[in-house]
Amino acid sequence: MGRWRPPAEKSSPYITPAGFAVLEQEQKDLWLRRRDVVKALAAAAAEGDRSENAEYHYRKKELGGIDRRIHYLQKRMPELNIVRESPKTNRVFFGAWVTLENDADDSDTVYRIVGADEADPKKNSISMDSPMAKALLKKTLGDEIKLLTGNEKCLFFITAIRYE
Repeated sequence: MGRWRPPAEKSSPYITPAGFAVLEQEQKDLWLRRRDVVKALAAAAAEGDRSENAEYHYRKKELGGIDRRIHYLQKRMPELNIVRESPKTNRVFFGAWVTLENDADDSDTVYRIVGADEADPKKNSISMDSPMAKALLKKTLGDEIKLLTGNEKCLFFITAIRYE
């Protein structure tokens, strides 16, 4: 018997045009990949006994993962609101590139606030639902941001805000 968990909170339905294009391309690529996996699955199934056929079980599992992702994208993409215009302001809103100075070591970090579907820590793109982004939203140049990370408090100052 599984453990019940309450449903996860829905993420914000906002996305940039570039992020939406990435999701569309991913969906097209998944359909092409699915076609190849189905062919490989049929070939593995034709080999006979499926109970000990590792290729069959692998392809079946792979197909399930692809189908789950396609299903998610088909449900999620129509719900998304593409934000095409940047605000004409000096405050932090969706799509902003924010430069933060860490008070502890005077290092600078640049974050971009994007939707949950395009957040990527490797590119310093953070979801607008993240604690850091929530602390940054509606702030302006020179404001300080206090965050609790683990057991320590971090203090940041906004040194630059820009939109593309």
